[in-house]
Amino acid sequence: MSKPDKFYGKFEVLEHTADAYIRAHGCTMQEAFENAALAMFETMTDTNKVAQTHEETLEVEAEDQYALLYNWLETLLIKFETEGMLFSRFTVSNWRESPEGFKFEAKIFGEKFDPKKHTQKVGVKAVTYHLMMVIIENDRVILEFILDI
Repeated sequence: MSKPDKFYGKFEVLEHTADAYIRAHGCTMQEAFENAALAMFETMTDTNKVAQTHEETLEVEAEDQYALLYNWLETLLIKFETEGMLFSRFTVSNWRESPEGFKFEAKIFGEKFDPKKHTQKVGVKAVTYHLMMVIIENDRVILEFILDI
C-alpha cells in the first residue's frame, strides 16, 4: 500500500506551457495562502528537506485579494532571491479586511539554501497575475496562479 502524499488536498500543479500553474486549496483564506506559499517553495525544492530552524514574522497588505496573494508570494520569493532563504511552513493569522483593503500577519519557518542539502527543482523567476483566480465556494477556498520559471 502506498503512503498518502503529504501535499494531497493542499495544492496541485496544473498543465501550462513553460510555467508552473498552481491551484492551492484551503478550508479558509488563511490556509489557502499558507498552501500557496508551500506550493511555490515545493516548485523550487523538496520542502521535506527544509528545516524550520529560522522563524520570521511578516505583515502583508494590499487593496484586494489578488494583490494580496501576489504580494505574499512576491515577498517570499524576494526573501529567497536576496537572503537565500527557503521556507517549508507558513502560519497566516490576524486576517483583517477593511474598506482600504486586506492585511495579515504570517510566521514563516525555514533555513538558508544549502546546495549540498537542498535539490533545486526549477528556478522561479517571478509571480504573475496571469490566470490568477481567487475562488470562494462554501467551505473551500481555491487560489490559482502562475509562476514564471
